[in-house]
Amino acid sequence: MSAKKVTVLDVQKAKEEGRKLVMVTAYDYPFGLLADEAGVDIVLVGDSLGMVVMGLAGTVEVNMDHMIHHIKAVVRGCKGPLVVGDMPFMSYNTSIREAIHNAGRLMKEGGCDVIKLEGGVDFAPTVAAIVKAGIPVQGHIGLTPQTASALGGFKMQGRNAAAAKQIIDDARALEDAGVFSIVLEAVPAPLGRLVAEAVKVPVIGIGAGPNVDGQVLVTHDMIGLFDKFVPKFVKQYTHIRSIILEALAGYKNDVQEVTFPGPEHSFSMPDEALEQLKKMMKG
Repeated sequence: MSAKKVTVLDVQKAKEEGRKLVMVTAYDYPFGLLADEAGVDIVLVGDSLGMVVMGLAGTVEVNMDHMIHHIKAVVRGCKGPLVVGDMPFMSYNTSIREAIHNAGRLMKEGGCDVIKLEGGVDFAPTVAAIVKAGIPVQGHIGLTPQTASALGGFKMQGRNAAAAKQIIDDARALEDAGVFSIVLEAVPAPLGRLVAEAVKVPVIGIGAGPNVDGQVLVTHDMIGLFDKFVPKFVKQYTHIRSIILEALAGYKNDVQEVTFPGPEHSFSMPDEALEQLKKMMKG
């Protein structure tokens, strides 16, 4: 379990010290507890919950109420890690005023420590306004799932020099706007290194190669619980889905064969009381 509460300053200091940051997702209390006990630095309550937990096709349908509900659960389990609340699609896109309001809701109602939003140069003014309002912001550039359809789908970004330069410009714009860190998703490894070198804030990669300041993965992907689609950049450290299926199949068989529950799983009753009950029933 984390020795103390991780802060924004701790995250920034990690880059200065050359220490890699460890970030994972969590969407409920049990996974919040597990992340806390594992001692990770940052826990993201991502809008990926739409696909991973809610069974939606993407993240676009996720709304503020969904996010607040799940953030509250994770926060109850996470005492050590910095908890990041994801701003859902259209919660910050229409106006700066609404963006500040919704960021405040995630903090006040959800209880997260900081918020994350997608977008680079175009959203730098929004980021700056939220930061000015006293809310720490983590940026997200490269592949941005909320607008994946406009990017041609869930594909690697920064394939050519012009596109790569735009991602570096996005990172610098977010740094100037006041983000404390940046998530960089699905870009070539050499570009990941260049982005991390281009800014002073930590760059946390997900499919951005090893030469960034930390890594983040969706926990359900990493443990093999959600394998509807496994991205190229995911390493599966175990396959918990097959273990759960085996347990459920065993339970089903035991119930049908009447081998569960056994005496060790059942409550007993004094013989005298049982006989008295039978007489009363005949009564």
